[in-house]
Amino acid sequence: MAIYGAQAEQSGDGRKAVSLRDLKARKERGEKIVMLTCYDASFSQLLDSCGVDVLLIGDSLGMVLQGHTSTLAVSMDQVVYHTECVARPKPKAWIVADMPFASYQESPAQAYANAARLMAAGAQMVKLEGAGWLAPTVKFLSERGIPVCAHLGLTPQSVHALGGYRVQGRDPTSAEQLIADAKLLEANGADMVLVELIPTPLGQQLTRALTVPTIGIGAGPHLTGQVLVLHDILDITPGRKARFAKNYLSGAGSIQAAISRYVAEVRSGAYPGPEHGFES
Repeated sequence: MAIYGAQAEQSGDGRKAVSLRDLKARKERGEKIVMLTCYDASFSQLLDSCGVDVLLIGDSLGMVLQGHTSTLAVSMDQVVYHTECVARPKPKAWIVADMPFASYQESPAQAYANAARLMAAGAQMVKLEGAGWLAPTVKFLSERGIPVCAHLGLTPQSVHALGGYRVQGRDPTSAEQLIADAKLLEANGADMVLVELIPTPLGQQLTRALTVPTIGIGAGPHLTGQVLVLHDILDITPGRKARFAKNYLSGAGSIQAAISRYVAEVRSGAYPGPEHGFES
C-alpha cells in the first residue's frame, strides 16, 4: 500500500489538473481524450496516476457494482456517494457524474437541484441522456455555471423504449436527427457530447459538425476521445461482452499496466480498431 500511495503521489506532483478549457483545446489540436468509468477512491488514484483525463461516475454502477440488468435502479443518493468517493483523493483528472434516471426529466429546476448535489459532492460536470428535448435543461444548467455533457445515440436509461441495446443512427433520417440534436444541445450550452453505439461514419460526421469535444463508446475512432467501463477493460464484467469492449488485462501483468495500455492506445489511435465499430 505504501508503494502504491507513493506512485500516485509522484504522478500527481508532475501532472497539471485537467480543465474544461484544456479538454476543448485538445479538440482543436486533434489530441485524444481518455475517459474511464470510476466508482471509488482507490481506482480514482490509480486511474489518475496512469494519466486518464476524465473519470466518469457512470450509472453503469447499477450493473457492474449492484448486479442489476440495467441502469434504471440507480438513485441520486448512490451517485452522490460514489462521486464523493472518487473526488476525495483530489485527482488531477476531470470528474463527470451521471444524472441517474428520473433525476432531471421532470423540469430544468429538478435537474438543477440534483446537478447541484453532484457538483457539491465533487463533480465538475454532469452528464444527461436525451435528445433535443433536453435543450432547455442544458441551457438552464449551463447558464447557472454547471458544465453539461450531453449523451446521445444509445441512451441506456431509455433501453426499454429503444427495444434493447441496439446500434442507433443507422438510417439516414435518424443519423441526420442525431447530428441536429447534438448541434442544438451544443448551441444551448453543452460543453461535451458523448455518443454511444452508433455507426463509425456517423461518429466522424458528428465530430466534424461540433466544436465541443466528442467522446465515443462503440462509435468508431474519429471522436475526440473514448470511454469504456472500467470493469470491461479489466475483463471482470460477467456475461456477454460488448463488441466495442477490449480486455486490456490480458497479458498486462497488472491492473496498472492494463490501464496504462488503454491510455496509450486511445492516445495513439490504436483503439478502437475496425473490429470495435459498426457500419451503417
